[in-house]
Amino acid sequence: MLKLLFTKYRFYFLSFCGLFLWMLFFDGNDIFSQWRMYRELSRLEAEKVYYQEKLKEVEREREEVLGNPKLIEKYAREKYLMKKPTEELYILVDEDNQPVEK
Repeated sequence: MLKLLFTKYRFYFLSFCGLFLWMLFFDGNDIFSQWRMYRELSRLEAEKVYYQEKLKEVEREREEVLGNPKLIEKYAREKYLMKKPTEELYILVDEDNQPVEK
């Protein structure tokens, strides 16, 4: 009975095995590509969380600064190193060439 079943459906069994192997290793969406794309998706989701946190931080700073002209000037001087035309600006740096914070 089993021999008759195997000979009757041998073409379908071999076709299925061949298609399965093709999809597993040789297709454009093979298992290795799927794994690589899954890792990339995980990395991008982690970056998304990071940038959402940074966006919240920037929005908080914006709300603090917008209503007060003195804070706007302080923020521009500290973050963007802006100065008045009659001033001289000196930036102190450490050994790693990073600005020294007070």
